[in-house]
Amino acid sequence: MNAKVIVVANTKGGVGKTTVALQIAIARAMAGQDVWFVDGDRQQTGLGALTLRETQKVKAKLSCAAFPNATLLGKQVQIQADKYDLVVIDVGGYDSAAMRTALFVADLLLIPFQPRSFDTWAIAPMTTLLEEIGTQRRQPIPAYAILNCADPASNSADNREAVQALDGNEYIQYLDTPLCRRKAFATASGFGMSIAELKVKDDKAISELNALLVAIFGDGAKIGDKRKKENR
Repeated sequence: MNAKVIVVANTKGGVGKTTVALQIAIARAMAGQDVWFVDGDRQQTGLGALTLRETQKVKAKLSCAAFPNATLLGKQVQIQADKYDLVVIDVGGYDSAAMRTALFVADLLLIPFQPRSFDTWAIAPMTTLLEEIGTQRRQPIPAYAILNCADPASNSADNREAVQALDGNEYIQYLDTPLCRRKAFATASGFGMSIAELKVKDDKAISELNALLVAIFGDGAKIGDKRKKENR
C-alpha cells in the first residue's frame, strides 16, 4: 500500500486501537525501519507502554511523541514525517480535533472494530467522517477496517455479522486479516513489546499479525524479515 503515515482510529473507544498501532509500529522497527509512534490520545496509553518498553530487554528501538493538541500534531507530522520510514498515529476513540487532523495527514487509515453490535454501529459515523475529511483533502482516504479481538472460531456468527456491516460501504474496505482475542496481544502491548518479543511465543497470534503486516506493507513484511536500508 506504500503508506508512510498510518493512522489507527475509530470513533468508538475500547476497540484496541492502541494495541494494533503498537504491534504494527514495533514490528516494523524490528524489521529495521525508522519508526515514529505518535500518540494523539489525551490518555497517552501508547506513550506509557513505550516508556515501559525501555525497561525491557529488547533490541528494536523506535521514536515516540505525544501531541494531544490537534494543531501541534498536524504541524509536527508534516515537519518530521520525512525523517522516518513510517509514522504510526494513534488517536482517541471519539470524533476529536486530533482525529480529524490525523486523518487529514494520513496516507492510510486502519479502523479496528470488534465483532459486537456496539462496535459495528461506529461504522456509520466513521463513514460520515471520512466523507467529510475526503472532501476537505480533495481526495479520499484509503481506509481499511480490520476485526480486532475477533472470535477465534473461523465460522463465528459474530465475526460474519460484523463483516457484513461493511457491505456496500464505498469509503471503508474490509481487510480480511483478523486479529483474534488472544492474551499475547494484551500482554505484549501492555509492556510496549511485540508479541514476537515475548518469551513464550503465541504462534497463532504471530501468524495473524504477519498477515496484517503483509496486507499493509507487502511481501517481506513479516516479523523477522529484515529489509536493506535505503536512502530516503
